[in-house]
Amino acid sequence: MATTSSGSGGDGTLGKAVGVGAAIAGGLALVAAATAAYAMARVARTVITPVRRRPQREFVRGVDEAHGTITLERTPDAAMPGRFGLWFGSESGYAKLGGLIETSDGSVVRELERIHFGELGPGRSRISGYYYLEPEELGLPVQSVEIETDLGQAPAWVFPADEPASGDRWVIQVHGWGATRQEGLRAVPTFHGAGYTCLLASYRNDGDAPESADRRYGLGGTEWRDIDAAIRYAADHGARSIVLMGWSMGGAVVLQTVTRSQNLDLVSGVVLESPVVDWIDTLEFQANMLRLPDAIAQGAMRLIASNWSGPITGQGAPIDLRSMDFVARAADLSLPMLILHSQDDGFVPDTASRALAAARSDIVTFVPFTVALHTKLWNYDEAKWTAAVREWLDERA
Repeated sequence: MATTSSGSGGDGTLGKAVGVGAAIAGGLALVAAATAAYAMARVARTVITPVRRRPQREFVRGVDEAHGTITLERTPDAAMPGRFGLWFGSESGYAKLGGLIETSDGSVVRELERIHFGELGPGRSRISGYYYLEPEELGLPVQSVEIETDLGQAPAWVFPADEPASGDRWVIQVHGWGATRQEGLRAVPTFHGAGYTCLLASYRNDGDAPESADRRYGLGGTEWRDIDAAIRYAADHGARSIVLMGWSMGGAVVLQTVTRSQNLDLVSGVVLESPVVDWIDTLEFQANMLRLPDAIAQGAMRLIASNWSGPITGQGAPIDLRSMDFVARAADLSLPMLILHSQDDGFVPDTASRALAAARSDIVTFVPFTVALHTKLWNYDEAKWTAAVREWLDERA
């Protein structure tokens, strides 16, 4: 005997409604799953894909070239004391900014030191920690050289030490994610003044060095090979003591180098500025800043680390993110290390830097900043930054 559903849908209407509802729910679940999968893939690709143009989050409200001032909409970067670069006009122009002159709730007035190129006027812009763009700006002898890597010739700048007797001490500068060799120019006077030859290296996929087959970052897991080549170059050109300095992701590259290279006999120490010490901690922090669900962040990291995800992410090989946690791997480190990091970094949290310093207080000197943001410690307080680096270098002289 045929049966009917109970309740008001005794004629089967309720059963049909439930079936339709289940179909809709199933469809919505599929849509949600597809949306989540897309978000995971996009996050994963963003992390490992080199970026050539950064977002312009500042806004120029007015320029007074006669009085050498510029008015900017107030943001944390725009309102921070110090010296900075300013990209404008969709990166077609560049200017140097000096100290703060006046601040209000909505705007700041800064010293406009120089317009290098471009027509500066009201519009979107981006504050940069680079400050210097060309090596010649430093007023020091400099050579453009090529370093032989397994992908081909990678360009570099070399600033020879003034004193021949101290020319055997080198520092190799390693820039960060989305950056170039210019990032390290502001550090050259400090190291050069301490008697170091300064080598500013490029590495795969940064826009200067040769590209890898997949044109993706290895987050330090592939780039270290190019820094290993830079170490060999320095050794071949007279280096007898080498310090590696990494900025942001360059810190992860340096940490991979000192735990994977077979050419460390001459490496005497490490300096890290706003470094990625633990990629998982960094990516979780960035996802939280973007208010992404934890499941999206965890899914993106699984894609980056998986053997099967290449067609989705574009990467040629998986990245072992857990091997890039140098708090967990603190025992693998042995070289003296200086870490400079700001509490308000906003891009790479200082938590892993502090944890590594606590775990390896025998080798790590940690110099904290509070309001210098990401890789802008020199810009914010050049005197403190320089003193910290010089003191650490002098202790190793």
